[in-house]
Amino acid sequence: MTRGRRPNRAGQSAPPKKRGVRKPDDTQSPDIWTGLREFTAARIGLARSGASLATGPLLDLRLAHARARDAVHEPLDERWLLTELAELDSLVLTTASAVKDRSQYLMRPDLGRVLADADAISLASHARRRFDVVFVMTEGLSARALAHAKPLLAEVLPALIREGWSVAPLILVRQGRVAIGDAVAAAVHADISVILIGERPGLSAPDSMGAYLTWRPHRKTTDAERNCISNIRPEGIGYADAAFKVLHLLRAMRAQKISGVALKDTTDRLLVTGPNADKA
Repeated sequence: MTRGRRPNRAGQSAPPKKRGVRKPDDTQSPDIWTGLREFTAARIGLARSGASLATGPLLDLRLAHARARDAVHEPLDERWLLTELAELDSLVLTTASAVKDRSQYLMRPDLGRVLADADAISLASHARRRFDVVFVMTEGLSARALAHAKPLLAEVLPALIREGWSVAPLILVRQGRVAIGDAVAAAVHADISVILIGERPGLSAPDSMGAYLTWRPHRKTTDAERNCISNIRPEGIGYADAAFKVLHLLRAMRAQKISGVALKDTTDRLLVTGPNADKA
């Protein structure tokens, strides 16, 4: 017996039932999410096909993941960075950590925290006096993040000079970790170290720069003794706001001689309410 279409009342074969695609619920409506996307780079309200992402958002996610991986392995364009920093009219010294290559950098974080022996000796020759602060730059996990170093320093350095701070030469360290700032500060005799470093790339920011500020760093300094300003970039914390935070923390550190969890960071509130909020 051959199966066919069941005839309808008029004697004609009825068309097969269509297995329609489920209509997305209201949460998938672009009208709801379009406005919210203007306030965040997070992937919200993505189109779906059944239980999976639609092709467009999925390809975008894979592209972002590839860019993040590339940022980790991308070498620092040292010549370009030095050309940019030359516009600041500050002496820039180039040094290196004890790391030999990028592969070792990723495998041995401990070597990225100490200076190469020859560079430690070379920096010590510049310690003719005690400095109030030293600014250190290193690529960390994203070399491209150091593109934000010069715009930030262009706002911070002139303010410090006007206030009479003694600023050490700018130090560029190849293949450094956050704690390399401790070794540099000890070598040049600086009270405060500020290290500008490429942060771990994310799926929305492969070029985010962080600033770690430490009062009187030493060989056994812990992360709890540091203040961190993260996500410095035009799409995150802009240069002006980041400079405000750095300057506020530097002044507080020098006045109170502390940093890290012991130092109350009020910069977020001041950025909203104004610099005179503490006087109210």
